[in-house]
Amino acid sequence: MAEKLVVISDMWGVKKGLWITSYFGYLQQYYNIKFYDCQQLADIDVPVSTEENIHKAFVEGGIDAAVAHLLRKESEPCHYLAFSTGGTVAWKAALKGLPMKSLTAISPTRIRYEEQSPNVPMNLIFGECDKFKPGMKWAKQVKVDLNVVPSFGHQLYSDEKIISEVCLDLLEKVTKKAI
Repeated sequence: MAEKLVVISDMWGVKKGLWITSYFGYLQQYYNIKFYDCQQLADIDVPVSTEENIHKAFVEGGIDAAVAHLLRKESEPCHYLAFSTGGTVAWKAALKGLPMKSLTAISPTRIRYEEQSPNVPMNLIFGECDKFKPGMKWAKQVKVDLNVVPSFGHQLYSDEKIISEVCLDLLEKVTKKAI
């Protein structure tokens, strides 16, 4: 039976997320994928979908709502792949006890405000030019490693080169057999 992979979108959800189908193309053969649109998970419905309005809705309760819904919906340990705000949701849910086998979070925007890290194998990926990237001082304080990709910005997760590298790493988790 295939391992389960929970995928949580960035703040745009399916509205601007055609790139996410590339991840599914690589991973669906080896994982049982459960996808969450971050806006739906957070019950966000803003009248005017600007970046500023959506961001404000997440900061003013949407992230907490998404964490609460994720904790209710998922109870079995599995792998997580999350993007931007979705990465923050997964991180916070793990801190509240969501069982995880691994967390791959790409550009998780607001984790830089966290003071502790979940006790789970993690791959935290940021673009070197991402203005939301936490600093190395923060990484040392919360005892995490940052995987910083040179010459990329915040939305590196939509680049085909990064997609293939992330997917290869996730595929190794399920295709390598213990000797």
